[in-house]
Amino acid sequence: MFNQNLISKFNSIKTPFYYYDTTILNKTLKAVKTESDKYNFIVHYALKANANNELLSIIKSYNIGADCVSGNEVKKAVECNFSSEHIVFAGVGKSDDEINYALEQNIFCFNCESLQEIEVINELAKSKNKTASIALRINPNVNANTHKYITTGLEENKFGINLWELEHVVMQLKNLANINLIGLHFHIGSQITDLSSFKSLCLKVNEIQSWFVSHKITIENINVGGGLGVDYHNPDENQVADFAAYFKLFNDFLELRPNQKVHFELGRAIIAQCGTLISKVLYIKNGVNTNFAILDAGMTELMRPALYQAYHKIENISASHIQQPTSNNQKYDVVGPICESSDCFGKAVNLPETKRGDLIALRTAGAYGEVMSSAYNLRDRVKAVYSDNL
Repeated sequence: MFNQNLISKFNSIKTPFYYYDTTILNKTLKAVKTESDKYNFIVHYALKANANNELLSIIKSYNIGADCVSGNEVKKAVECNFSSEHIVFAGVGKSDDEINYALEQNIFCFNCESLQEIEVINELAKSKNKTASIALRINPNVNANTHKYITTGLEENKFGINLWELEHVVMQLKNLANINLIGLHFHIGSQITDLSSFKSLCLKVNEIQSWFVSHKITIENINVGGGLGVDYHNPDENQVADFAAYFKLFNDFLELRPNQKVHFELGRAIIAQCGTLISKVLYIKNGVNTNFAILDAGMTELMRPALYQAYHKIENISASHIQQPTSNNQKYDVVGPICESSDCFGKAVNLPETKRGDLIALRTAGAYGEVMSSAYNLRDRVKAVYSDNL
């Protein structure tokens, strides 16, 4: 991915910085549209993965909607000219101000996670003489087989309406005149690489659909969320996720009613592989069991390893083009400058002999990198660099 010409340009840019390869992003978006259009599926991009304006502009150009989980994400989608009729607003804790703003924008749908939330939306909509379209986010109790911090579809999680609550919630909807039930929403977790988890979701959705049919309730939209994982270990070999298999599975196993539309909320699978965090080695420090490569980027620029021990491929792109025998490779704990022991990108990472000033690439950082960055330790926010501007 990184040739000598590109690395030479990197050397003139102050590190750390986020590097976005827009060619990879466009390649990914074309695959998403090609495969989803085969089945007339509707895709919304999850802004929580990365809300960079330049990237959002590219994503919007593919006629993809916006999936938002905060009022400010709704505002960002509106500011970036996503059509309100393609904006969905999810999240377990929507504030009154956030709901009011979304109502004023006439968004497509609120994905609702509790009866009390629906009652609040009803009252706020009533005060504006509006009717709010909602989808019930139902907790299907399906295991996503992913990290416990990014699993969202089990009864032990805070998300969604549990199946045993469903009848009571639906009965109460009859008393809420400013609510229009248009859909069902599901999301079982993130970074799912075992597609059988999605098959299990489909089968559970079919059961729940049958329950609604038996109660003579018509559902227009089925939103199956997102969660498709990417290959963090082989970012060059697998730049684009297997959208063909992903969408085909839902087409094969979802039992849809006439005229129902299926919605997806993809974030990581769209944006992850186009982004890399580029950092520089500040110091090499000898340790007891391993050496430390101390970078100028830290958990403030890429939180995932510290937050849930996530893996990112780490490459020394200064040394990778120097012909060295494998025997010269050494193991390093690759760490950042933040005053936390958890500020570590990888332990015992096998790298070419690394020295002060070398450029280090932390791959697959397009999702949950820049968007989760912070100013902890009063760190400066770092800039983004785009391939089509170099």
